Amino acid sequence: MNRRVVITGMGAITPFGNGALTCWQAVKEGKSGISLIERVDVSDLPVKVAGEIKNFNPNEFIDKKEVKRMDRFSQYALAAAQLAIEESGLDFQAINTERAGILIGSGVGGIETIENQYHVLSEKGAGRISAFFVPMMISNIASSLIAMRYGIKGFTECVVTACASASNAIGDAYKMIQRNEADIMIAGGAEAPITKLSLAGFCANKTLSKNEDPASASKPFDAERNGFVMGEGSGILVLEEMEHAIKRGANIIAEVVGYGCTNDAYHITSVPEDGEGAARCMRLALENAGIKAEDIGYINAHGTSTVVNDKSETAAVKSVFGEYAYRLPVSSTKSMTGHLLGASGAIEAIIIAYAVKEKFLPPTINYTTPDPECDLYYIPNQGISADIMYAMSNSFGFGGHNATLILKAVE
Repeated sequence: MNRRVVITGMGAITPFGNGALTCWQAVKEGKSGISLIERVDVSDLPVKVAGEIKNFNPNEFIDKKEVKRMDRFSQYALAAAQLAIEESGLDFQAINTERAGILIGSGVGGIETIENQYHVLSEKGAGRISAFFVPMMISNIASSLIAMRYGIKGFTECVVTACASASNAIGDAYKMIQRNEADIMIAGGAEAPITKLSLAGFCANKTLSKNEDPASASKPFDAERNGFVMGEGSGILVLEEMEHAIKRGANIIAEVVGYGCTNDAYHITSVPEDGEGAARCMRLALENAGIKAEDIGYINAHGTSTVVNDKSETAAVKSVFGEYAYRLPVSSTKSMTGHLLGASGAIEAIIIAYAVKEKFLPPTINYTTPDPECDLYYIPNQGISADIMYAMSNSFGFGGHNATLILKAVE
């Protein structure tokens, strides 16, 4: 018999500020965290807006000396992990740390460090490269830093599957506990991609919105959508075997019950119009959860605001849910957070955890012009109350990676 897995703590660093609840309250109210880019000179780029974190002080979470030895993505991860662990009430001095593990995903890792150190190399020479360059830029360092801080000695890994990274990390961590290979997993994602190189790269492949108005730039499923808006931050969840959590009197937020993982085997950046790989992924998650499609009460869509993705995901939802798809509430909270790349799935897992807990479904903001090819109920502009038991979250990444998570309300 598979063991049950619950969420006992959640932490987030997002454009809305510090804390999972801070993020949830903002998306619940339909607020936008997207703003003009200030950290990077974008005067020669067609992109001017992003979900940029403005007021994060790493010294509130990390020793000042250590901050200088960490890329921003690691700083975000460590801070979000601290918030999640504090909420969970875990005492790592009182548990078997060899039965605790970490899975943190990141699509681009320390790209800011790579960019900065390249400038050092080209302007000052190889002898001036930082001794911390390599450990700062490698994607797995976020998991390692969390392990070192809390003495976690079990299965620790980094998932890199582009924009599906965090959802894959959470799903794989869930499976670890379910298979009795761990009792506790710290899982999620972290990303700090708002750099000149990263922005220029996404501009080159024509996936970013050129809309200069922060309030309306991200328009998932809208006929006038023209690209995604980049975001940054971290989301971390504490996953725990249910009996382990109950025994120590933990506050259980939601239960993880389903996970699907597939690949399109189609194209390096694009997706098939019929969403075949995404549809298979959702079906696998439903099968893993042991529920019917009609049991799902809400989908937090990948919903990037790109023409191809939104159309493909809509087709996939119709394929899986049939006629029920037209009554099933779907929304993209990327309309408010921007697209946090490899961290997006963790933020969206946090959002669906709150959705099943509070029985409230956040909206897709900036939805004004319906697209005939995107004709589902996208909860336009204002969230709704709904007595749901199960919620689904989709994440799809370059390279054809698909990940779907299903959470259940605590009964």
